[in-house]
Amino acid sequence: MRLDVYLQPMSTKPALHTILSPKLLDIYDVSDNIVVIIDVFRATSTIATALYNGAKRVIPVDVVDKCIEIGMQTGGITAGERDGKIIPGLAHGNSPAEYPRSFIEGKTLVLTTTNGTKLLHMALNKGAAEVVTGSFPNLSAVCKYLVSQQKNVILGCSAWKDRFNLEDTLFAGAVIQQVKEHFTIHCDSSLMAADMYALHQNDIHQFIRKTTHWHRLASYGLESDLEYCVTPDVANILPIYRNGDLVVANS
Repeated sequence: MRLDVYLQPMSTKPALHTILSPKLLDIYDVSDNIVVIIDVFRATSTIATALYNGAKRVIPVDVVDKCIEIGMQTGGITAGERDGKIIPGLAHGNSPAEYPRSFIEGKTLVLTTTNGTKLLHMALNKGAAEVVTGSFPNLSAVCKYLVSQQKNVILGCSAWKDRFNLEDTLFAGAVIQQVKEHFTIHCDSSLMAADMYALHQNDIHQFIRKTTHWHRLASYGLESDLEYCVTPDVANILPIYRNGDLVVANS
């Protein structure tokens, strides 16, 4: 089944592109784009969940030492992982289950991860006009925002250590399915993502179990995290980057 997402060549609608690995970001001019950082397993799922449950802000950092330093400066909760495991010296990990409202409300979370926070800082360093984060738990909020802004969009898959992964691409396809009528899409990676989502939208939980990242994290006993991370709209807010922090849009 082929999902037709291409629009007319002379369309005045904004453009949408999908990058399948951080390694591909350099070939795009992001200065006039909203960049959506996608790290389904698990950074952007955790970010959405923490903010949905009342976190004051999430400070994304790309280096462990900086995470610890900022945590001390702000009194924030330090958290993160490398290769799916909690980092020594940080208080918490990268599981959305660690951040219920009873724990995180009103607090600052300082987060560093293997893939997601890395791509976020790459986009910022390249001068992205705006950065938001997305995953299945906040799918509808992401789509609603992109349509409302009517700006060029790059869906940025964080991948796994720069290698293509299925789960981030699947989420990109889910976004494209919802917003395609509002954008010009002449991008084979977007077409592939949209086709993949169209084929598997009714069996996502089964399909996602085939992925290498699922097997990697499931081996650490994280199956419940993974199921949550592909459940749509359970933390349906939009994290947006403002002055060093990820906060809820319009808050």
